[in-house]
Amino acid sequence: MEHHPAAAWLTEAATSAVQQHGSGDLLRIVLIVMILGCALTAWFLLSGYKRKDD
Repeated sequence: MEHHPAAAWLTEAATSAVQQHGSGDLLRIVLIVMILGCALTAWFLLSGYKRKDD
C-alpha cells in the first residue's frame, strides 16, 4: 500500500480537530458535506430527465 501525503494530512487534521473540539464538530461537518453531496448528485442525475431528445 502506498503512502499518500494528502491522506496523512487529512487524518492529522481530523485527529487534531477531535482532540481540540471533540467529535461533535467533526461529525457535523461530515454530515453537512454528505447531505450536500447527496443533493448535488441527485440534482445532477435528475436534471437529465428534463432534457428532451428530438
